[in-house]
Amino acid sequence: MAKLEFDEQQIKEVIDNVVERTFNMDFPWDWPGGVAFYGITEAYDATGKSEYMDRLKAWIDEELEDGLPPLTVNASSIGHILLSLYDYTGEEKYLEIATEMAEYLINDAEKFDDDVLQHTVNGDKYTFPEQAWVDTMFMAGYFLLRIGKLLDREDFFEFGLKQYHGHEKFLQDDDTDLYYHGWDNIAGNNMSSIFWARGNSWAAITMARALELVEVQHPSYMIIDGSLRDQQSALVRLQKDSGLWSTVVTDPATYDELSGSCGIAASLLVRGKLYNKYIQKSIDGILRNIKEDGSVMNVSAGTAVMNNKEGYEHVPAKRVQGWGQGLALVFLASLLKQRNI
Repeated sequence: MAKLEFDEQQIKEVIDNVVERTFNMDFPWDWPGGVAFYGITEAYDATGKSEYMDRLKAWIDEELEDGLPPLTVNASSIGHILLSLYDYTGEEKYLEIATEMAEYLINDAEKFDDDVLQHTVNGDKYTFPEQAWVDTMFMAGYFLLRIGKLLDREDFFEFGLKQYHGHEKFLQDDDTDLYYHGWDNIAGNNMSSIFWARGNSWAAITMARALELVEVQHPSYMIIDGSLRDQQSALVRLQKDSGLWSTVVTDPATYDELSGSCGIAASLLVRGKLYNKYIQKSIDGILRNIKEDGSVMNVSAGTAVMNNKEGYEHVPAKRVQGWGQGLALVFLASLLKQRNI
């Protein structure tokens, strides 16, 4: 396979622009900021620019002046930033709050089946009884692996693995190896049964990162590796000439979607040079959709499990979104680091 071709200095400049644009956005203590700022922690890891972390610290400290906001599965994504800040500063307060969030997930959050987390978001009017959404794999599952590994807490780590396995059980389609967006355990179906780009990227990037944390001797390693391998094999065959993926990955007539494309492309780097020709196309396609001021464009808005394919087709992709900024940074930073197992 040909070596990846890109201008490292250009990628660093784009990262800097995306980071700056992201800090000029306003976020509550919830998943848009969680994903956006996770991307910034990845950018720091790849570039070593301490000002990125210093600005994150200022945001977190200001938010915590009012105490820890109500906890949900989605808001657990902020835990990623707390873990990175603990690593950066050594300040125990960040680890203590992250631990409180993990304790909430394993002890108090709603669950069904074999401890699969019910997807929860902020706001009482948005409830999804006994529904699993693929988003949870990143927001909570991966966070639990990270904090479990850091603290040597087997209960956190194994509960995180349960999220990987439970979501694979309910969401990965046996025929296509793609991930559905959601599962309704009460109705016993995948609702609209759509293979959504960002949903597949949540699964793919989460599993790729898990392979950096789970020992190869652990039985879960092969389970996660096999799920990711088959999903990636399906996804690369759905990549468009643009280097991107459609918002409904199985329907090329639906619009190209940046956040999902970034997460999928970032996950491919875990395979070394195996998928270089697909990653190369993604580099060009993704860079074409980042404006000079760091705005990542053509990112679908926040998306519930829609009622049908038309619902996904009509989710707007006009605005700059935190998750688009964050997942673009994940891809660009991973490209610089050439993350391989």
